[in-house]
Amino acid sequence: RPAPAALSARRTLATARRVLRQLGHDRRTIALLLVLPVLLLVLLYYVFDADRRAFGGIGASLLGIFPMTTMFLVTSIATLRERTSGTLERLLAMPLGKGDLVLGYALAFGALAVVQASLATAVAIWALDLDFAGSPWLLLLVAVLDALLGTALGLFVSAFASSEFQAVQFMPAVIFPQLLLCGLFAPRDSMQPVLEAVSNVLPMSYAVSGMNEVLLNTEITGTFVRDVSVVAGSALLVLALGAATLRRRTP
Repeated sequence: RPAPAALSARRTLATARRVLRQLGHDRRTIALLLVLPVLLLVLLYYVFDADRRAFGGIGASLLGIFPMTTMFLVTSIATLRERTSGTLERLLAMPLGKGDLVLGYALAFGALAVVQASLATAVAIWALDLDFAGSPWLLLLVAVLDALLGTALGLFVSAFASSEFQAVQFMPAVIFPQLLLCGLFAPRDSMQPVLEAVSNVLPMSYAVSGMNEVLLNTEITGTFVRDVSVVAGSALLVLALGAATLRRRTP
């Protein structure tokens, strides 16, 4: 008889495969996941057409922001559809733990997040000539972690929405404050002290900081290690909260 850990792993992988199969039938969702961040990067590249230095200053930060935002939006809506259709309720009636289910969804969307972040990073580096001092692999690492964090946040908030419209409404509450306080528009240490303190606990602030560390430094710095650790730890924490708050009944 397989060990409990092996059974859990099989259930998690089976859930991930099922989600990927369903997503494969929805080309619009796949297009939104993979193409939208690239299109936004290209758009802003030409917005700063007269001053390419300005794009160079924010381009790396955008590699962290756009994947996180799109993964949050698509994951929250797709997971909510599973709940409102009764799929999650039927799955949870089987010998499948909440943790196995959440990890399965995280693996499926995480695989797409890796492809999305890789595509956006490749376009920024080779098509948009993003200039940075560090390794492109470090840029990719932060972009992937940011996309995974967006996936975790989307899974978490989907438990509190009863319709797709409500899921979209969570974006102003979850993403927009992080976007405003992450340091993209103004240095965090120049903000009003209360806002700076809030920005210090928001994971997107560390995503932007990590990208800027790669932008400015040829070597891996202690700040970079701190930043990627915070982003990765935040994703794991949110996934754990998502498993704890997942409801068995369809809203």
